[in-house]
Amino acid sequence: MSRITFVTKLARLSNLIKIERAQPLSFSYSSMQHSTIFRQNKEELIESATTRNVNNPTSEIHLNDSRIVPKHQIGENVPRRDKIRFLVNSLMDLQDNKEAIYNTLDAWVAWERNFPIASLKNVLLALERDQQWHRVIQVIKWMLSKGQGRTRGTYGQLIHALDRDHRVEEAHEIWKKKLAFDLHSVPWKLCDLMMSVYYRNNMLEDLVKLFKGLESFDRKPPEKSIVQKVADAYELLGLPEEKERILEKYKDLFAESSSKRKSKKISRDNSPKNRKPKPVLGEHGVSAPSSAS
Repeated sequence: MSRITFVTKLARLSNLIKIERAQPLSFSYSSMQHSTIFRQNKEELIESATTRNVNNPTSEIHLNDSRIVPKHQIGENVPRRDKIRFLVNSLMDLQDNKEAIYNTLDAWVAWERNFPIASLKNVLLALERDQQWHRVIQVIKWMLSKGQGRTRGTYGQLIHALDRDHRVEEAHEIWKKKLAFDLHSVPWKLCDLMMSVYYRNNMLEDLVKLFKGLESFDRKPPEKSIVQKVADAYELLGLPEEKERILEKYKDLFAESSSKRKSKKISRDNSPKNRKPKPVLGEHGVSAPSSAS
């Protein structure tokens, strides 16, 4: 390739870089298309430079020259809140197609220096507020496929979304594979979540089995609502003796709850707002009417 042709391509690529820096990412993410053009031109330049270096070893152009491959990240000047809003709106507008969802997510993170796990958590919260449970599931599964977000909290979020999306069997499988093997330390919050899933979907035997597994590690439920769910499950399964055993074993939780309610009522009655004003005694010990203000 002639030197003139090569310099022309280099100048064209340089102009593209200047445009990328001068026009940060907008809501429409038009720079995704722009980056495709940039990538094509960069590939052409690399191919040309390779040919040039082979034919002319004394060439001053190097492939790893920082002037050729820009370090600038497209969209880095766009506020995170705007990026999150853009992705949420994009996901909501897409058809229910796994490939389209995954491609959109891939494009959204393509120019990030680090995987934006915090931003994606906010995206998930926004989708949950709009009750877009199917989208929540797709985003979490995409994250997991990238090796990101593999925490108990993420799996709990996935189980909750699967339950709300009427995919309880899949939620059950996630629980068994990712959390149930560690009952001696899995947080009670997640255990309560799964027992609630079992209770709502009439999977009472699984609920009782889970609770017995927790008991085998001498783990005491922190709230009476958990005990009540288990007691109700025993009753529906036709096991009244087990129901009574559970209620007797954890009766202190119900007593604590009752005493807390009483103490709250007393403190509420003694608050200045609820305290009755003392009557004002008149000259002969009879309460005098208050003067009109």
